[in-house]
Amino acid sequence: MSFQPVILWTDALLFLLLLACVLAALHVRGTEPLRDAWRKVGRRPAGMAAATVLLAFVLVGLLDSLHYRPRLPDVAPAAQPVQGAGGEANGAMYSSEVLSVLDALLAPLRLQTEKTYSAPFAATLYQRETVQLPGGGQQRTYPRLLHGAAHLAEPDVERGGDVALRMLSALGVAALGWAGAFVLVARGVARAGRLPWGEAMSAVLRGRTVLAWRAALVTLAVLLAIASAWIMLASHYHVLGTDKVGQDVLYLALKGVRTALVIGTVTTLVTMPFAVALGIAAGYLGGWVDDAVQYVYTVLNAIPGVLLIAAAVLMMQVVIDTHPQWFDTAAQRSDARLLALCFILGITSWTGLARLLRGEALKLRELEYVQAARAFGVGTAAILRRHILPNVMHIVLIALVMDFSGLVLAEAVLSYVGIGVDPTTISFGTMINMARAELAREPMVWWSLAAAFVFMFVLVLAANLFADVVRDAFDPRRS
Repeated sequence: MSFQPVILWTDALLFLLLLACVLAALHVRGTEPLRDAWRKVGRRPAGMAAATVLLAFVLVGLLDSLHYRPRLPDVAPAAQPVQGAGGEANGAMYSSEVLSVLDALLAPLRLQTEKTYSAPFAATLYQRETVQLPGGGQQRTYPRLLHGAAHLAEPDVERGGDVALRMLSALGVAALGWAGAFVLVARGVARAGRLPWGEAMSAVLRGRTVLAWRAALVTLAVLLAIASAWIMLASHYHVLGTDKVGQDVLYLALKGVRTALVIGTVTTLVTMPFAVALGIAAGYLGGWVDDAVQYVYTVLNAIPGVLLIAAAVLMMQVVIDTHPQWFDTAAQRSDARLLALCFILGITSWTGLARLLRGEALKLRELEYVQAARAFGVGTAAILRRHILPNVMHIVLIALVMDFSGLVLAEAVLSYVGIGVDPTTISFGTMINMARAELAREPMVWWSLAAAFVFMFVLVLAANLFADVVRDAFDPRRS
């Protein structure tokens, strides 16, 4: 086998969450009120456009969550190690470096590193170096890059035309991909509405479909154009430049997507049990339970959040660093710290949702059907399961979707101050942290910070727009 599959903890949780989403979609499909609410989300152009962008980010994150260790080349029998020395001496040897499917797809970006900084689409390094002249002597000049624009003999003259030709090819590929997506959507509309092909295509183009497919297709066209341009250009240029150690910034930005998704989604898995159980129990049971829960989250809110998170992260870091035998690879150690950060953020950020659920449970327990259930002797657990929990789930869904963007930004802030993810884990926060010192230099290195900011901005903006549409669809006060 040419590779050995590796399942990190965050990979397992991400795919578990994906399975839960699939099961939830099946449940929604069979429940008319939920189906109507999600249909309202689909009718809003902003919702469909935001969902398309989020699906693109999720696709990148899932490709980066399929990890493996590549097999090392076989060695000659005389050079093989002694039997038993190393555990894999008689079998295949695998690299200690853990890669992902995204790494394999982006191999040109990952492997074509330069010496240091280079600007986007540059053919030379960003700083001068002393080079030896062929005829003797030395000169201070900008050395040519090893890979960026290396196929051009005279980059200053040929670069504009070369980039334009590749952009035109990229637009052609994007147009073909978009046409295929348009045909699939039109076919679905024709089958659902039992319309002729012509009417279905006209309805999609004019935006007269039940769901806002036109907004989704327009967004998809933009995404395909950008992705195609990157694919056509990235193997010949550093589209977003390189960082201090010569790594391609576009590669780093795409790798940061998974970290943001892990922080935003896995943390919700930790937050939800605390918030739902304690919030509903406090609101419905009242008495000493309500007092105890209020005391806990009041005390927790009185502690400065950043200090509490910093203390917990540093303690967890000490535990991880003092037990290296727990991890076989550096990727597993980095993943453990990322998972610990998710748990710490989840444990310290459940109070807001718990307050909302407590207030809603206080209102629900006084309604007639809940009082009637109590009068008929229905147990507390059954009332909570049948009457309280289903009627607060819209608040849970809205809060979790809206908290996603806040958690992504929280990771960036924590990594910026040095208490976020492991330094070897690529994230938007670590990119910003490494780029901040370069903003004060002359000439200024701006592209690392700009790339991290743009990727994070688009992800958070899409999440916020989608959260607004979900809130409008599920909040009964807005219907």
